[in-house]
Amino acid sequence: MLRGRSRRSEAGERRAGPGEWRADPLGAAEENRVRAVLALGGVPRSELPDGVQQVRLKLLERAADGREAPRDVSAWAAVVASNLAMDWHRAKRRQERLGERLASLRQESVAGSVEESKVLSLAVAQGLDDLTDVQRQVLVLRFYADLPVRGIARELGIPEGTVKSRLHMAVQALRTRLHEDEVV
Repeated sequence: MLRGRSRRSEAGERRAGPGEWRADPLGAAEENRVRAVLALGGVPRSELPDGVQQVRLKLLERAADGREAPRDVSAWAAVVASNLAMDWHRAKRRQERLGERLASLRQESVAGSVEESKVLSLAVAQGLDDLTDVQRQVLVLRFYADLPVRGIARELGIPEGTVKSRLHMAVQALRTRLHEDEVV
């Protein structure tokens, strides 16, 4: 809710009176202060425009809720920017901890799964040998050559529906073989 006419300064920027909103709630001076607070807070230079936009968005949300404009927009924006800088650091720490946890899980799973992976690879190879030539052909093109169904159909000169049914039958046969061998 933007309301009220304001005085014009020498630079031509609209100034709002106390409790009034201006067209752009964050002027050039406030924007520079927000950038400075974010930079001093350790936010990387590439993230500064996003931080300024977040402060501007908070001001616009405040206006949309019908609340009065802050008495000192510059001070209010600096406090919001400081909070954003702290949030940025918290998010960065969360990401680092998550990365560490994922790395430790990968190391644990790699250590225990090397032998399982070898057994599974051998069982899949034997299962592929038991498939018909057309089933093996579509499986290899789909999962090893990473071709989409349309590409396989074009490559083999057959309808896409035929490719889908062959893939379905081949996967089902391979799955049955792996269950019989108690691999999976």
